[in-house]
Amino acid sequence: MKPVKKFSVLRVSTVLLILIILLAISALISVAVGSAGYSLSEIIKAVFSSETSATKTIVINLRMPRVIIAVLVGASLSAAGALLQSVMKNPLADPGTIGVSAGAGTAATTILLLFPHMTSAVPLFAFGGACLACCLIYTMAWKDGVDPTRIILSGVAINSVLGAYNALLQMLNSDSLEGVLAFMNGSLSGRSWYHVKLVVAYSAVGLILALLCIKSANALQLGDEMAKSLGVKVSGSRILLSAVAAFLAASTVSVAGMIGFVGLVVPHIARLVVGSDYKAMLPVSMVLGSVVLLLADTIGRVIVPGMEIPVGIIMSVCGGPFFLYMLRKRGKSIGN
Repeated sequence: MKPVKKFSVLRVSTVLLILIILLAISALISVAVGSAGYSLSEIIKAVFSSETSATKTIVINLRMPRVIIAVLVGASLSAAGALLQSVMKNPLADPGTIGVSAGAGTAATTILLLFPHMTSAVPLFAFGGACLACCLIYTMAWKDGVDPTRIILSGVAINSVLGAYNALLQMLNSDSLEGVLAFMNGSLSGRSWYHVKLVVAYSAVGLILALLCIKSANALQLGDEMAKSLGVKVSGSRILLSAVAAFLAASTVSVAGMIGFVGLVVPHIARLVVGSDYKAMLPVSMVLGSVVLLLADTIGRVIVPGMEIPVGIIMSVCGGPFFLYMLRKRGKSIGN
């Protein structure tokens, strides 16, 4: 990672204002389009009218919860990715690549397939799985302290093992895969106000904690020796930031399933636009992540008439090429 770059308050304010406007426009488009399209006047009437109608049911009970969840999930994944990139000192780190999302996904998949009567406890188990994956990663990586390279390698190993377990579990329960496949691909289909209440409770706490970690994230970017000279407990800060990232990743996995590349791509774009100072980069990443995921979900709903493509697949299709671009253009900075 490069040294922390200072930011311009005017530039950051302008970027945030533009992103908020884009987010509002994206939300309106997401509510308006679909198998049934609605004009702005129809949406306003559905929201404020006391009459019950098909339009009101679709707008209020189907599309608005989905928009809110997409916004919160996008912000949470982006914040988690940004924190992990500081922990690893690597712009290619995110909850998916180091095994945190895999831990949450494995726990959730186990509950969905083996204990379907405990579906309501999926968020709790997802968080437990993410924390367990973090503990395993840090245990494997610990040797006279925590080294970012060992963390990444340990995360790749955990990711591989948990992926094999998930594949075996699906093979042994092939008759119960319908809901799990949607979960593994990352989908916001069928989400309701119940899921909104669930994700709001977790995301609000996680995002506030992420903002409180800005000072530690900036310090870790300077390198271990510099951070120690500033009085920062490096290993403790890495564990704290990883725990917050795990919490954010678990909250998204429990509601939306496995969605990749948001935590990888979005913080990188934010870093290019406003610099690497987390005082600017983290808030911009959160809002940009909301915009990106909301647009990806909307595209997945309308790109193929009569068929819905899960948002996780859309993000993989768009994020994969960008990942390769990052490797090519920024490869020299990886690990620095």
